Amino acid sequence: MTDRQVSWPAAEPPPPGYVPPRGMPHSPMMFSGLPPRPVYREPHPVTAGPVVAGLTATAAWFVLFGSLGGSLGSYAWWTIGAALVAWAVAGVLAVLGDRGVAVGVAVASGLALALSMGLVVWRWTDTLDWPLW
Repeated sequence: MTDRQVSWPAAEPPPPGYVPPRGMPHSPMMFSGLPPRPVYREPHPVTAGPVVAGLTATAAWFVLFGSLGGSLGSYAWWTIGAALVAWAVAGVLAVLGDRGVAVGVAVASGLALALSMGLVVWRWTDTLDWPLW
């Protein structure tokens, strides 16, 4: 069996004249020689208000265009056209405008297009007739 090693002594004060090297954890000026750490922040953060505004405006856009269709096929085509325009607007807003509104527009147009295509697929599986042609 190995001999038990003696533990280090309790914290003793440093010897007189001892100056800890820079960067040691017990140094009062731990990182004083280093440049300050960079802070990365979004220059234009996305907040909830513009996202909700984009969602609301795009929902109204799809209600207006969806109401133009008289059948499922025409409703789907109007929705596809409105989604393409909405995605173009979201792209322009993301580059040149408010990115929060662009997020709201993109989310609402994706949901509206998914709902429309879900109805198309439901009709297609129910009647075995593709409603878009």
